[in-house]
Amino acid sequence: MQRCIGVRREDKSQWERRTPITPTVARTLAEQHGIQVVVQPASQRAFSAAEFEAAGARVQEDLSGCPVVLGIKEVPKSAFLPDQAYVFFAHVIKGQPFNMPMLQRMLDLGCTLIDYEKVTDDAGRRLIFFGWHAGMAGMLETLWALGQRLAWQGIANPFTMLRRAYDYHDIAEAKAAVQQVGEAIARAGLPPELAPLTIGVAGYGNVARGVWEILDLLPVQRVEPGELRGLDTLRYSTDQGLDTLRYSTDRIYVTTFREEHMAAPLVAGAAFDLQNYYATPQAYRADFEQYLPHLSVLVNAIYWDPRYPRLVTKEYLRQAWAAGEPKLRVIGDISCDIDGAIECTVKGTEPGEPNFVYNPATGQIADGVAGEGVVVMAVDILPSELPRDASEYFSGVLLPYAPALAAADYTASFDDLALPPEIKRAVIVHRGKLTPAYGYLAQHLISPETP
Repeated sequence: MQRCIGVRREDKSQWERRTPITPTVARTLAEQHGIQVVVQPASQRAFSAAEFEAAGARVQEDLSGCPVVLGIKEVPKSAFLPDQAYVFFAHVIKGQPFNMPMLQRMLDLGCTLIDYEKVTDDAGRRLIFFGWHAGMAGMLETLWALGQRLAWQGIANPFTMLRRAYDYHDIAEAKAAVQQVGEAIARAGLPPELAPLTIGVAGYGNVARGVWEILDLLPVQRVEPGELRGLDTLRYSTDQGLDTLRYSTDRIYVTTFREEHMAAPLVAGAAFDLQNYYATPQAYRADFEQYLPHLSVLVNAIYWDPRYPRLVTKEYLRQAWAAGEPKLRVIGDISCDIDGAIECTVKGTEPGEPNFVYNPATGQIADGVAGEGVVVMAVDILPSELPRDASEYFSGVLLPYAPALAAADYTASFDDLALPPEIKRAVIVHRGKLTPAYGYLAQHLISPETP
């Protein structure tokens, strides 16, 4: 009997165009591993049915013959089949209330759940992710938001040359557009009202690397966080007695923020220790607000946990705006943790309306880029804006594990479930039971559904 992998259509959002298996990988699985890929038809998917069929995949609605079904985003409760194994980004490991009914449904139906987010190596590092493409799309959207905000304020600027991330065919076309903006800045400079343009990137992982892949297409000068304050001093005196600008208008000043810039020990005079910070965050206080007055744009690319201090609080914004409109114009919250590191990220947004303006005085928000306050970009499915590139990358990373997923006997006991250790660590539910590592989720579950 030929082994089989199902690929379901994405139906959580009209903007979701990614797929976990691309036609290229479907062909590899068929030709090199004898695995049939069965794909549900989907009009919005970035790859057409014809592309899949040309690669040897079968396109049909029914996935019941596939022992394991792959997706990207959460699955509607009504779409689960009894006793089937599913692999997707479940967003349940923190006991997220909005996904507990889905988890309960999987338990009730005897399903198996494997969560990409928990596929890790022996050191706990994630192996399957979209972070790089989230960073690229998020930076594109942030620059677009900056251009639109400045235009609304009556400031002509080169960032209006950019289109939305999803309007580009692929990342190559998007990068070419950013390069044109960079050439315009290098040639004609930035408007005086905007200079010095300073961008702070919080984080240095996969998401941040995607951010930098876009930023490095612009004329950027890297600076340390402590140098930001000096850029705001317009002039300094030379040895010859001449006043000279501290900054140039033909470049963008960009800095990276690490943990030591975000928090400081409570004990006066104590040195910051990263491992100690991770182990005992309660021994540290927030220390990031000192940089905010000197930033034009803040890009959040960190994973945040409530044990750690926020980057931006509503109270800071209230005080800053009460004292006069600050330098900060746009926050690109790529991580998009609601009420998280960026407290004014009060909702996630979609590609069709990626921004809202948070008014610090009232606490109210208004969609778009117009109004009093700071613009927040908080799209929670950013990689979907670069669907072909993101899917090709993700599918390539998933490929080494796909044969084992297709070959596994999901009716076996959990102890006997033959999966690579990287994948087995990610099995949250097996045959309708929480696995030992995720038993804690029982406290977050709703009451079992009535048959």
